Amino acid sequence: MGHPSIWQLWTSAFGVMIVDMATIHISESDAAGDFAGLMSHVRAGTEVVIESGKQPVAVLRAVTAPRRSISESIALAEARSKALGYKPVMDAEFAADLEEIVAKRKPRDTSAWD
Repeated sequence: MGHPSIWQLWTSAFGVMIVDMATIHISESDAAGDFAGLMSHVRAGTEVVIESGKQPVAVLRAVTAPRRSISESIALAEARSKALGYKPVMDAEFAADLEEIVAKRKPRDTSAWD
């Protein structure tokens, strides 16, 4: 049975990797032979699955940046205002655009979530 058409075979100097969109499947021995190359793929956003036979044993993926909560963002903004000695003022045009967006916002349809 052949691979789905979205898959490509990519041949390196160390062997064959199966590339499925943003995921690379590679054997342990091939991964060990070109770890630096795999890391360049990971830095570019590709997930790498290292397999022993057909069994996945490890996944390499880029670390996601931590996200701030709204309360953390507000605290940072307040600290920045205090450090600057004044409160930033929103541009009037931007404020008007933002008010228009909020006023025209439609409720989210969550019926599919039930």
